[in-house]
Amino acid sequence: MFDGTPLLEWYRRNKRDLAWRSTRDPYAIWISEVMLQQTTVKTATPYYEAFLQRFPAVERLASAKEEEVLAAWSGLGYYHRARNLRRGAQHVVSHHGGRFPKTLEAALSVPGVGLYTASAILSIAYDVALPVVDGNVRRVLARLFALRGPKWKSDGPFYDKAEELLDRGHPGDWNQAVMELGATICTPRNPACPACPLRTVCVARAKGLTEELPESKARRASVDVTVAAALIERKGRVLLVRRAEGRLMGRMWEIPQTSLESKGHADLVREVRERHGLEIEPGPLVARARHAITFRRIRVEAYKSRLSRVPAEDPERLRWAAPAELGTFPTSSLTRKVLKAAAAAQLSLTLEPTS
Repeated sequence: MFDGTPLLEWYRRNKRDLAWRSTRDPYAIWISEVMLQQTTVKTATPYYEAFLQRFPAVERLASAKEEEVLAAWSGLGYYHRARNLRRGAQHVVSHHGGRFPKTLEAALSVPGVGLYTASAILSIAYDVALPVVDGNVRRVLARLFALRGPKWKSDGPFYDKAEELLDRGHPGDWNQAVMELGATICTPRNPACPACPLRTVCVARAKGLTEELPESKARRASVDVTVAAALIERKGRVLLVRRAEGRLMGRMWEIPQTSLESKGHADLVREVRERHGLEIEPGPLVARARHAITFRRIRVEAYKSRLSRVPAEDPERLRWAAPAELGTFPTSSLTRKVLKAAAAAQLSLTLEPTS
């Protein structure tokens, strides 16, 4: 029979001192779990601390405007997570008196909360005996038991295995211990097997299969994309436009630019007219930036541009933003990279906040 005691003991001695591990508040744990999806600990930590300072309780998040929440999330990416957090907070306030529910069924009814997030919150905050499965857990289990074949390409069997191993007396610590092992020791490449508390029972290590497991899912091939952007400056302010509704950065503010399906500079004038009703005259190329979104590798080419005619005031769609104001707008990492590159190119617009 598998004995997980060495793993729990290792975790309690060696766990990283992370901000969200000092609380049992389900709201704070919820924020951390959502932020850590598709985001590294190093990146998420300052956002987590700033987000909780801005929205210290679920009621504050529920009552916030969407734009305020997106501004606090700007730079983390996958902005549907922030929208769902706000919707989820509103649900928790209206249906559960502001306290995250304690049953799996009720937790799964919260907008944006899936099986992983629900199980993580309930096990860590309330000691509910539920297993979690993420990339770290899959990797640890696949190596520990040398799990191979078509069956192990989906999450279901991993949840069954995690349920079998779960320490029901300490489910929160157990789940975090397995994830911590995957994040710090049983890493995707060059795992530190000699330091692993489970090295003596790891089947993959005994069979020399560590580097081959877990078996990877087929990935969509990366696509190179070129986007052209128009940097338009007026009296020390840069023109930002609001994206249309949509899953990919919907309603975020950005520099006028072409779509991901465009031909770049050749489509800049036409697409900016069609997407935002702006007539522009592109000038010289002044900055470049690179970014990755899902399977796309994006190269942005920014052209110093001017407006052929000044558009009518429309604060819901167009805004002139001063450098010090940029942090208050929900803007993407892509936009921030372009502005930083433009500042480095010594444009007349000072893009860094002044003291």
